[in-house]
Amino acid sequence: MSGKGRLDTVLVLDFGGQYCHLIGRRIRDLSVYSEIAPPEIGPAAIAELGEKYKIRGLILSGGPSSVHDPGSPRCDPAILEMGIPVLGICYGHQLLARLAGGDVRRGATKEYGATRATIVRPAGVLQGMRGREKVWMSHADTVYRLPEGWEMLARTEHTPVAAFRHADRRIYGLQWHPEVVHTERGQRMLANFVFRVCHARRGWTMARFVGEAVKGIRRQVGPGRCIIGLSGGVDSSTAAILASRAIGRRLVAVFVDHGFMREGEPEFIQKTFSKFPMKLQCVNARERFMARLRGVSGPEEKRRVIGEEFIRVFEEEAAKVGAEHLIQGTIYPDRIESGLGKHSDKIKSHHNVAGLPENMKFRSVVEPLRDLYKDEVRKVGAQLGLPRRLVWRQPFPGPGLSVRIMGELTDEKVGIERKADKIVTDELERARLPRLPWQYFAVLTDTRSVGVKGDSRAYGQVVAIRAVESREAMTASFYRIPYDVLERISTRITNEIPQVSRVVYDITHKPPGTIEWE
Repeated sequence: MSGKGRLDTVLVLDFGGQYCHLIGRRIRDLSVYSEIAPPEIGPAAIAELGEKYKIRGLILSGGPSSVHDPGSPRCDPAILEMGIPVLGICYGHQLLARLAGGDVRRGATKEYGATRATIVRPAGVLQGMRGREKVWMSHADTVYRLPEGWEMLARTEHTPVAAFRHADRRIYGLQWHPEVVHTERGQRMLANFVFRVCHARRGWTMARFVGEAVKGIRRQVGPGRCIIGLSGGVDSSTAAILASRAIGRRLVAVFVDHGFMREGEPEFIQKTFSKFPMKLQCVNARERFMARLRGVSGPEEKRRVIGEEFIRVFEEEAAKVGAEHLIQGTIYPDRIESGLGKHSDKIKSHHNVAGLPENMKFRSVVEPLRDLYKDEVRKVGAQLGLPRRLVWRQPFPGPGLSVRIMGELTDEKVGIERKADKIVTDELERARLPRLPWQYFAVLTDTRSVGVKGDSRAYGQVVAIRAVESREAMTASFYRIPYDVLERISTRITNEIPQVSRVVYDITHKPPGTIEWE
């Protein structure tokens, strides 16, 4: 894109916070394009990006570091002199204050979770805010004082300077996270920055993304043939349709049945995708995956083994059809949780990201959805004409039920988990709830518990029920399943699965938990 085709763009500088890409996602919700950039980016690199995009603003993300740590990331102070509006969030807020000569110290009280901010001056990014706003905090360092030329806009009980701005330049800081849904009017704050402070114009749409993605696939693979790992979820299905639109019959979709699929899933895949304009190859690899995983109990090792074995199967199938490139349905949350940023912590490896072996036999790995969140992928899927049932399927991990079984895998455990998972799914989907959870499943814990069955002592497995509400999988709240539905689920599991003696319900949000248990 160049000339008149340049999109108004907000750059998000990635200081390693798990929500960095969520900031970019929220900007795109406003139909304004966002790009993630390294924190050290300087004026020359921004100017170079300006040939492709019209850079309207910079956002400095949060991060796990302290501004006092010797190795903590810094931005180039020269970017603050370019006249481009800047917003610092959490770590970015503290960094801006410290660079300006403000007093930033370890807080007397750490703030985690929801709190109330007192809006002292509803200006700039806080224009239109009420006197008290519910915001979401996650910080240990605190800004206590600002130098001359800066003004405080908001405070909380434990944070004297929770929001600020420069008196003359368009530089703002927010200690809280406006990008998470727990900040009630956070999106309004970001909209204020994007439109009132940066004066950006809307232009980012999913229709535009589809066009660019199709061109990108063609450019990357050239005249070569490709295979795509097809799981039946919305991510890989959308990637498959995009790739099919880009290269047509040069694409072969490979569904690998690793033995950890939901009940009836292989049959569903074959029936559904045989109707699409691509060749579908189904591979039964149950025995080889289980053989590789015997004796493995750690979740990271499970994901690594599964990721490597997937690639070996894909390599074998690619050799049969002469495919040189592998296409995957990797999305942003997969990459973020795998700790791909220079300053990011790894939450857990994803089989299709950090679980990939280094010695792959493909010329390239193509990831057309790598910069999208789940709800964006759904929009793209709908744009491409995917059936509604596929577009709105609940997420399912690539390693399947194996990461919903704690500890070492056995055939018996897989059987228990598969039955329990189907009961949870059946009961929730027939309950006629006002809306289904974002994701719902059973977990076979690595715990045993005493129970009573038929007047006799039973010492059996413990199954946990997990159901969450979310938009993009970066944050989630536990879903409040009605007690009568929980009772039916629990009764069926303990009656129909003899090895289970107890059922528990997981009421943990993300954070501090993750959606999946492993």
